[in-house]
Amino acid sequence: MQLDDIDFEVDSKTTKDALYLGREDMTEFGNIITASRSLLSSKFNNSRVEFVQRQANVVAHTLAGEATFLASPTIYFLIPNCIETLITNEML
Repeated sequence: MQLDDIDFEVDSKTTKDALYLGREDMTEFGNIITASRSLLSSKFNNSRVEFVQRQANVVAHTLAGEATFLASPTIYFLIPNCIETLITNEML
């Protein structure tokens, strides 16, 4: 997809810190962070992950909640129904 210069927003400061601190973590969470770091460095050049408080970004929180119901990784090429109205409201 050759995506560059993307800002990813997460509503978990722990996750954002784990991505950048590079500490050794042998837990399942650590494995996910290691895989995420690898993906960010190989596929998303000049991109970054930012912490945004949940209350400030309802769209990210809603999408993260929706992701827990998915059985496999998903890439959306169109705006998912669960956040379409929220995005429209934020643009107004």
